[in-house]
Amino acid sequence: MDHLKTVEQRLLWLSHWMIHHANHIRPKADGIKVGGHQASSASMVSIMTALYFAALRPEDRVAVKPHASPIFHAMQYLMGNQTREKMENFRGYGGVQSYPSRTKDIDDVDFSTGSVGLGVAITSFASLVQDYIAAKSWSGDVPLGRMIALVGDAELDEGNVYESLQEGWKNDLRNCWWVIDYNRQSLDGIVREGLFDRVEKIFDAFGWDVVRVKFGALQRAAFEEPGGEKLRQWIDNCSNQEYSALTFMGGAVWRQRLMNDLGDQGDVTALIDRRSDDELAELMENLGGNCTHTMAEAFAAIDHDRPTCFLAYTIKGWGTPIAGHKDNHGGLMNKTQMADWQTHMGVATGEEWDPFATVEDVEGFKTFLNQTPFFAKGTRRYQDDKITVLRIELATDRDQSTQMAFGKILDDLSKGDSKLAERIVTTSPDVTGTTNLGPWVNRRKLFARTVQGDAFIEHRIPSTAKWEFTPDGQHIELGIAEMNLFLLLGAAGLSHSLFGKRLIPIGTVYDPFVCRGLDAMNYACYQDARFMIVGTPSGTTLAPEGGAHQSIGTPLIGMSQDGLAAFEPAFADELAVIMEWAFDYLQRDGDGDPDERTWLRDETGGSVYLRLTTNPIEQPGKRGDDAFRQGAIDGAYWLRKPGPNCEVVIAYQGAVAPEAIKAAGLLAGNRRDVGVLAVTSADRLNAGWTAAQRARSRGNAAAHAHIEALMSGLPAHCRLVTVIDGHPATLSWLGSVVGHQTIPLGVEHFGQTGSIGDLYRHFGMDAESIIEKIEGLTLGRPIN
Repeated sequence: MDHLKTVEQRLLWLSHWMIHHANHIRPKADGIKVGGHQASSASMVSIMTALYFAALRPEDRVAVKPHASPIFHAMQYLMGNQTREKMENFRGYGGVQSYPSRTKDIDDVDFSTGSVGLGVAITSFASLVQDYIAAKSWSGDVPLGRMIALVGDAELDEGNVYESLQEGWKNDLRNCWWVIDYNRQSLDGIVREGLFDRVEKIFDAFGWDVVRVKFGALQRAAFEEPGGEKLRQWIDNCSNQEYSALTFMGGAVWRQRLMNDLGDQGDVTALIDRRSDDELAELMENLGGNCTHTMAEAFAAIDHDRPTCFLAYTIKGWGTPIAGHKDNHGGLMNKTQMADWQTHMGVATGEEWDPFATVEDVEGFKTFLNQTPFFAKGTRRYQDDKITVLRIELATDRDQSTQMAFGKILDDLSKGDSKLAERIVTTSPDVTGTTNLGPWVNRRKLFARTVQGDAFIEHRIPSTAKWEFTPDGQHIELGIAEMNLFLLLGAAGLSHSLFGKRLIPIGTVYDPFVCRGLDAMNYACYQDARFMIVGTPSGTTLAPEGGAHQSIGTPLIGMSQDGLAAFEPAFADELAVIMEWAFDYLQRDGDGDPDERTWLRDETGGSVYLRLTTNPIEQPGKRGDDAFRQGAIDGAYWLRKPGPNCEVVIAYQGAVAPEAIKAAGLLAGNRRDVGVLAVTSADRLNAGWTAAQRARSRGNAAAHAHIEALMSGLPAHCRLVTVIDGHPATLSWLGSVVGHQTIPLGVEHFGQTGSIGDLYRHFGMDAESIIEKIEGLTLGRPIN
């Protein structure tokens, strides 16, 4: 316990010095406050000391509260996993990150945090993924770890936390701890009185054990003294705001207030008088979460795998001059306060960055650190072998939609015994059947920790859905909460790194409801999780459903989201080629050098977004040439090559392909050398184009992107018409590639119910509307 106390004090000092250095010592180019959350870090220091240096094992995984990032980095610095250079550059370019980041920090971050509440919830889905892997015959001897979230109490205002609690209950959540830093202060003030009484009932309702860690060792000892029970009752009855204010004002004010409220000239008075002002302040601030000994005991007492919530009472800013002040969330110690505190902490001038400053027995302390179980095996980033992806073939001899083709591809995979099929895990938020996952699920079954029968099968009631739950199942069915979908995809998409076992996660969702889970999708991509998200059905092509179910801006989301390659194929053979490529792309982990053919950084890999449709359209026949296959992957190919005197090019993406093709046919006798550009990924075209421009600006005159190569031969007088069942800005930039006047068509307003033809005409995406725009906005003979 002496060594734990030393760790606690070292982490407290190093984290606060790092923040102080960034704000008051390091030169500022712009004069803007750097920040760093000293108070929020201080409230977590005892919890993190007890957790990492006493409770954790190497297989455990932790999502650290965003504002405790300085404590985390200080801990890694103490253990030799972080550099002084990066610590000195905290929140600077190339320095340690404001919030723990898997992709941008060099130390051993398990889960990135920062977007409030998401780091909390992902631990429950990581536990589900761990159970999923452990149930499979190919899992080997993977030890089960605890998935742990260090939670700021204000994060419990986030709705996604409660969505994840419900999903955890449905999936028999195990091996999950949430440790709540209950300092009762949020960004703007004091957390409302009695809130956790309500929250605790919610945890209980979902089957969690709740452990209240309210009093530290000093307080518990004081309660055993004569008069101690009255002191305990007073603490229990004191309001959050009052306790915080008294903490900030210090020992003398504590004494005055306690004597006014409790002084009896007897036992209670004697209890108070036995302590100096400093000792009394230390006693009153010795809440359970600020006591390393108490937290270590609380963690060690858990001998089961049930989900457990630790409610750890703490003081925000504990151990510092700004403890308890309601403005301390974004507040910092000034230079005078820091100088006084440095003296109090016993750190000599010039030794501020020394990890072992103030440590008396350095060798003994180093031995303790080296024997700490959690750090004993070094960093815990695992890998798994890449899975071979075989050629995906798909019959295209009849009309079909891309959603139907997607279901057929998975159904074909489900019939085989490939390793790829073995490692696919699908999931959907209550839209499994309507996104064409049904055949896959019928063959590969649903996952549950224990077998659950299907009453319809048992009673021989005919049904297309054979919903058999089993540990061997490969589909995880979710409720209608898209945040949970993307959190699960994020956790499963990190399985190769977290657990050393690669999964190929595929999630389906109605395309307009991608937006419901956008924060969690962004969070998953920021962690470099690898998954495939299928948004279907999409656009006004989902005509009878009406405006709320018709996506408009999702193609722009696909273009703007880092870490996500977005595609919108029109034809089944395009989808087959893209999915074959995507299964490999999900597994790549190369460097960031661009492919000089496209200027895309494909070797880094990433996640994939497929925007699909339910509209069956006529297929173009069997195509297998390399130009088509490569073009579908790179983002575009000429469906109809333009002639040398081309006057009009129609560029389309997705479901409107038949309208673009029809319009081109109607134009053939009225405009010269008409071309049709089939765009499968505006995202990849745009990314390659901007990357090539950067390369040229830096002196590489030969850098040309795929879209530049496609359009380079078009004459200057050519007019470009772009059309998509989505926002027209998705393709309107194509005119800037070489410099052609562009007529962008698409959807800018909410749709309504009707037939596909009705809505295409309403929004000007049908062939006749395309012709109308060309005739009215370009020069040339009248179109018959």
